[in-house]
Amino acid sequence: MKDHYQLLIIGAAGLAAAVTAAKQGISCALLDEQAAPGGQIYRSIESVPATRAQVLGTEYQRGKALAAEFRECDADYFPESTVWSLNREREVGVLYKGQNKIISAEQILVASGAYERPVPFPGWTLPGVMQAGAGQVLFKSAGVIPSDGVALAGSGPLLLLLAWQYMQVGVDIKAMLDVTPLSNPLRAMPKLPRALLAHHYLTKGLVYQRDLKRAGVVTKMGVSNLQAEGDGELQSISYRHLGREHSIETDLLMTHFGVIPHIWLTQAAGCKHRWDSSQQCWRPQHDAWGNTSIEGVLIAGDGAGINGARSAEHAGRLAALQALFSLGVISQAKRDKQSVTERKQMQAERHIRPFLEAYFAIPQNMLATQDKDTIVCRCEEITAGEIRAAVENAHGDSNQVKYLSRCGMGPCQGRQCANAVAHIVADAGGQAVADSSLFRGRPPVAI
Repeated sequence: MKDHYQLLIIGAAGLAAAVTAAKQGISCALLDEQAAPGGQIYRSIESVPATRAQVLGTEYQRGKALAAEFRECDADYFPESTVWSLNREREVGVLYKGQNKIISAEQILVASGAYERPVPFPGWTLPGVMQAGAGQVLFKSAGVIPSDGVALAGSGPLLLLLAWQYMQVGVDIKAMLDVTPLSNPLRAMPKLPRALLAHHYLTKGLVYQRDLKRAGVVTKMGVSNLQAEGDGELQSISYRHLGREHSIETDLLMTHFGVIPHIWLTQAAGCKHRWDSSQQCWRPQHDAWGNTSIEGVLIAGDGAGINGARSAEHAGRLAALQALFSLGVISQAKRDKQSVTERKQMQAERHIRPFLEAYFAIPQNMLATQDKDTIVCRCEEITAGEIRAAVENAHGDSNQVKYLSRCGMGPCQGRQCANAVAHIVADAGGQAVADSSLFRGRPPVAI
């Protein structure tokens, strides 16, 4: 690992960017938390057995070509690296092979991707309750699946995909509980004509729904009042559907409430962020080339805003072209010419997003849980009631609540509770989430 690079890429979402940059002969390196290329979407793509890859689907399988192309390029690759710091001087703190090192770069591309949106609800901290993404990680990397069945709850395309994948390998899916409000499809309808331009995504979702229905998987739409219950561990879940209370016995519940950008590095660097009401999250401010508010720091992929894996590849190549231009390696004319196809294909992939964002919008009463006994900050065991009490005592933004209650000061440094705290603070104070602030980012962070 050198002390300095012309381009340093942080995160596995930067595979396509690394290939584009390395072709121009610059010194380029990619820091990856994982042991092999692929990131979260294409995890274990180089080693997964063919039969499991087939079950995981064609979108997963296409990552094999991307990983192979990256392996053939001249970019330096540092797997199992933990990036813990980034500042506006473009200095990066990284832990690699047990040693800490500070490296610098003329251009830095943050491609840190996204993570599942944590949504606290009664009982979500019980053993036996886990995120759907964790289930998919176990399946992709080791072929581990639930042996005694599973209940799935939440909202978003990943929940549907995981149910379909589990169905393919014989997992007993006890129920699919969709918390998407029944009014959401109507809200999304005006965005459907544009979504039809990316109809392959809609078609795939409809196929999943059809196959699940044929397999006898029960799907309930418009579920509310979701609760996980048990004495020391999950034993059952209860919920309301069409005005009636229901209960299901299960020792495993997997939840999913969409994904949000991993912004902790860009926050630590001091990049400006804005609230995106459609995606219900904060995202870094950036231009069409991925430039953030800090010169020489670019962002690409879902860490810049949720647009999917294919869009992330195109965005990575565009950011790499911008970095090459900034380094003086290519001219502006060459950058613009080479970007035409990438930008066109990226925009084509994004036609589906406004429809999905409207359709799968999480209800506000879940984002800002009303149950005062529900733990919001798992590290410090701070409840929603304690957060609301802090707001009632005139602590009107997330950071003031943090100072008072220690919410967000645990080992995860707020990564699991920041969004929820902001929603609760906004709800308790009668203000917009954009005005309730987000925890300030500072090192150490983890990518």
